[in-house]
Amino acid sequence: MAFLLCCFILFLVMGMPIAFVIGISALAYFFSTQYLPFEIATQMVVSQSQSFAFLAVPFFIFAGNLMNVSGITDRLLRLARLLTRGMYGGTAQISVVMSTLMGGVSGSATADAAMETRILGPEMIRIGYKKGYICAVNCVTALITATIPPSLGLIIFGFVGEVSIGRLFAAGIIPGILMMVVLMATTSITSRYYKYDPPSVKAKLSFKEVIDELIECVWALLFPILLIVGIRMGVFTPSESGAFAVVYALIVGKFIYKELNWKNFKEALMTTVKDNGAIMLIIAMSGPFSFAITWVKLPIALSSLIFGITSNPQALVLIMLGFLFITGMFVDSNVNFLLLTPIFLPMVKSAGIDPVHFGVLMATICTLGVMTPPIGSALYTVCGIIDCPPEEYTKASLPFMLAVLLELAVLVFLPDLVLFIPNLIFGK
Repeated sequence: MAFLLCCFILFLVMGMPIAFVIGISALAYFFSTQYLPFEIATQMVVSQSQSFAFLAVPFFIFAGNLMNVSGITDRLLRLARLLTRGMYGGTAQISVVMSTLMGGVSGSATADAAMETRILGPEMIRIGYKKGYICAVNCVTALITATIPPSLGLIIFGFVGEVSIGRLFAAGIIPGILMMVVLMATTSITSRYYKYDPPSVKAKLSFKEVIDELIECVWALLFPILLIVGIRMGVFTPSESGAFAVVYALIVGKFIYKELNWKNFKEALMTTVKDNGAIMLIIAMSGPFSFAITWVKLPIALSSLIFGITSNPQALVLIMLGFLFITGMFVDSNVNFLLLTPIFLPMVKSAGIDPVHFGVLMATICTLGVMTPPIGSALYTVCGIIDCPPEEYTKASLPFMLAVLLELAVLVFLPDLVLFIPNLIFGK
């Protein structure tokens, strides 16, 4: 066990790409032990990607990229601008509303944060927002995409833990909306404190304006609803829902909004190939690593340690979330899902906690890791777009991080907020 963890930490500190960190650590362990034939490692690399259920991930990534180039994202942005123009910190509030709307489109927090920073960043700089605040609000509010379906984190959790993806999608709706409310309140308070972007006296909303924009965006807003209804009614399986998402994006972009052309299609396809290549390499390399940590009985040791501290279900969940928050600072969120779901899920079940409830909490806290120093991928992506020092981002992000952690604490102690919709749609 010590050799495996030492290799992992050493390669991580060296700055090696995370896929190679977990892959080479596992291979080094297989080389070092005489009890495991090396052939198992190669078999695990292949078998990890041989899952019909996991087909949803590349399809949803492709669908999200298609929607970004087919006019859907632009229409959602106009709706967000309209709804927030009378609020304090209105331009920053656009990011919160946009993340909620985009959660049903992209499913990726990093992609959402980067897109919003590119679109909103220059305008926010022009009207007086500091760069650290711009990066913080655009990055942390993208966390909403971790729960609003079709969240990639929920798909991976359901795939690894054999938990119903349909129930996970439904369970993410209320936490996503609650997070939107919490982050909008935080944005309003911090904007007032820094005197950013006060509302215009002419910013009143008319009912006709809202209805017109809702009609224009109806095809984008229907997407997550159609996903859940389709899965519930048996029209398609969670795996097939990804293919449905691609077909839906093609039809809406080409025949309804009429903005999808061959050039945009090739752009979305190339971006998807790059995104899927990175994710699939991590997934493949996690196979031998997961086998190795199971072989050295790390899940049993960690389970004994945590249960030795407390047997209270809520306290156990808080400890696990704290552990995930710390590991998320150093390890990619997809890796945390792949490696830690098999460890924590049996503990969750033995403590009497609903796996769907825990899945939503885990998706949120793991995705939060990509927004935290020292190596959060979303952090450096947004800071790089507008040339912001990470230290400024970290300071400005503290109120938003605190708001998210408080919301998670509420969800830990009020599981019915998470489980209400899945129980209503799918039954208990």
